[in-house]
Amino acid sequence: MARVSRTFEAPPIKLGQNRIYVLPTLAGMGFATTLGVMLIASINYGLSLGYAFTFLLSGVALASVIHAFRNLLRLSIAYGRAEPAFCGDQVVYHLLVSNPAHRRRPALRLRSAEGETCFDLPPTACAELTLSLTAHQRGRQRLGRTVIETHWPLGLVRVWAVFMCPMEALVYPKPEIAPPLPPTAPGGLTEGAVSTQAGDDDFAGLRGYHATDSPRHLAWKTYARGGELMTKQFTANGGGDRCLDWFAMPETLDTEARLSRLAAWLLQAETAGQRYALRLPEIEFPPGVGTSHLTRCLGALAVHGLAHPHR
Repeated sequence: MARVSRTFEAPPIKLGQNRIYVLPTLAGMGFATTLGVMLIASINYGLSLGYAFTFLLSGVALASVIHAFRNLLRLSIAYGRAEPAFCGDQVVYHLLVSNPAHRRRPALRLRSAEGETCFDLPPTACAELTLSLTAHQRGRQRLGRTVIETHWPLGLVRVWAVFMCPMEALVYPKPEIAPPLPPTAPGGLTEGAVSTQAGDDDFAGLRGYHATDSPRHLAWKTYARGGELMTKQFTANGGGDRCLDWFAMPETLDTEARLSRLAAWLLQAETAGQRYALRLPEIEFPPGVGTSHLTRCLGALAVHGLAHPHR
């Protein structure tokens, strides 16, 4: 009897006889009904050719069930990597499916709650497949219940197996759109850092348009593409490091709004190539720049305030 695992499983997952399900499809039930009508007609009218044709088609159907079952039997599934994403974007999970047999495995499908991937497996081959889920909230998101299935060769039956995938990806807070410049009050800059008073040296981002803004600072290209009228912000470069401080933000901002603004500031500083530090209630990161530094900072924002953040 096939079984469905309800707990997360360690790789590799091998599909044995005890975890593969087989059920007829709508086409399969229609085919079985047709065979029943043919058999009854053959009995009523004594049609020898009808018997032969009915039993021939029945044999073909049974053979297709065996081939469909063997199409999944002894496949092996391993876990790859899970790519981090921002809230609202697609999280991509990579899985490895291996075929140890010396025969081809055609018309396979791997699917999760939201996405699916169709593929074939050559003999003794391994395929790297991807599944995507929408990131609805920050934190750690698991792939969870995953199904591998096939309707091959005739589509009369659906053969499938289910496993619980523990792969998890970090979901970063969604960056605030056009955030204000980071504060320059004590705590906003490290010693010797740049001034964020409006200047004309380095581009620092966009903010909403104010009636008093100079026309030469307006983002006309963004407006021409159908966007809102925005104003360019500049920093006067003084050659220092910036500290992005949780405690330097307005008290009116809630937790998610603060994380969203910090994420936007991190991306802006990284894009500008400026060294930046991050200060959160539970952890601090010294000034740095680069992909690894950005990843650590965004990861801290992703798990801030969540239970078991380091599992």
